[in-house]
Amino acid sequence: MTRDITGPPLAGRREWLGLAVLLLPALLASLELTITHLALPAIGRDLGASSTQLLWIVDGYAFLLAGTLVMMGTLGDRIGRRRLLLGGATAFSVLSVVAAYAPNPEVLVVVRALLGVAGATLMPSVLALAVALFTEPRQRAQAVGIVIASVSAGTAIGPLVGGWLLDHFWWGSAFLLPIPLMLVLLVVGPVTLPEGRSPGGRRLDLPSAVLSIATVLPIVYGLKQVAAAGPDPIAFASIALGLACALVFVRRQRRLADPMIDLHLFASPAFTTATLTLMLGIFVLWGTNYAVAQYLQLVAGLTPLTAGLWTAPSAVGIIVGSLSATRLARRLPPGWIIGGGLLLSATGFGVLATIGPATPLSVLVTGTIIVSAGLGPMMALATTIIVGSAPAERSGAASAIASAAPQLGGGLGIAILGSVITATYRADMGGVAGPAGDTLTGAVAAAGELPAAESAALLGTARAAFTAGFEVSALVSAALAVLLAGAVLLVLRRR
Repeated sequence: MTRDITGPPLAGRREWLGLAVLLLPALLASLELTITHLALPAIGRDLGASSTQLLWIVDGYAFLLAGTLVMMGTLGDRIGRRRLLLGGATAFSVLSVVAAYAPNPEVLVVVRALLGVAGATLMPSVLALAVALFTEPRQRAQAVGIVIASVSAGTAIGPLVGGWLLDHFWWGSAFLLPIPLMLVLLVVGPVTLPEGRSPGGRRLDLPSAVLSIATVLPIVYGLKQVAAAGPDPIAFASIALGLACALVFVRRQRRLADPMIDLHLFASPAFTTATLTLMLGIFVLWGTNYAVAQYLQLVAGLTPLTAGLWTAPSAVGIIVGSLSATRLARRLPPGWIIGGGLLLSATGFGVLATIGPATPLSVLVTGTIIVSAGLGPMMALATTIIVGSAPAERSGAASAIASAAPQLGGGLGIAILGSVITATYRADMGGVAGPAGDTLTGAVAAAGELPAAESAALLGTARAAFTAGFEVSALVSAALAVLLAGAVLLVLRRR
């Protein structure tokens, strides 16, 4: 590390090498989810997974990741961020092997949930270590920007690499992809990364961690059941249990001298609005990405690799939208930029609401690019508003909330919008019994065993039912984007 006589020391070769190592787990953050989306049709076919199990394979990872993210950030403060990062990478690698060779959907759901816990150790450690490596303000800003860009890069690379693997190997190969990245981290990390530990680190409150998970999972399960199968006593009981845990969690945070989530931060309208915008913006984005991956393979009939090529442009939309927002923020209030972007994304959802089984793929890609470009400003600026709205002494707590909000929102988006599609599909396929009436994956499998005429009729009906659900989810997303835009423009227009 070289020294600038006018300020903090400048980073040298070792620090930049350390940043390059940190990009591996940052890349994995989005790579893991996009690859899983592409693998779902093959998992449903080979393991006989139901639509609910397929959703939980994705949701279990996202919800456990969100539920334990703040807890892992606190743990890293106490035991050391490098130690937590390397330990999490080891656990992630082992669990990835187990997931790749899972014998049935039930095992895969459980392992994916454990992968979420292991994944929660990565991003808090990556950001904390990047800040520790670079003390000069401009270099630090550049380093954090590179980390965030690598997360976006995973969104673009994931479909391409995952599609190639799924075209040439079995679905489990998608879960083995993180292992080479983690092995490099485990070998090079100990000699390039500093050990960061906060001397006065927050106490790890296990009851709060348990309550946070006990709040999220029952509520999501209940909402999924209502969306997929209609009102049900068990679903309502599950939602009531989650709400009760939420109440206990809130009361506990208010009593603790060092809470897991500082609820006082939500007294700021700007903080609350930006947090909800980040959470719900990722809600519609992840829900849409989940639906598009299914559409391309099961309706359009593309191979995983070809489907990955068609989804890559939407990642470019996010990058262009976020970079443009950063430049526009020098001249315009961020609230105007985020609100305008959300209105643009609502237009994209309107395009997706016109999609049918025979719609040209160019229309689908155009809609996803518009959606992504509109949500890019929100992703780039909302986090800055969240952290900037908090007092300096609470910036760490605000950063933890900013990290957890998109993970929770994304998991909810896949769960709820995915259940909307499932409910619409089952309603339209009411006269079809068995797996074909339950999921489009089941219909495709059943069609392969029928004569040509009956197969074509079943596939036509099933694909029309799926796209009907896709249209409903797109309209829901459009309405939510418009409401969010109104709230942002009202609360943040002068910020």
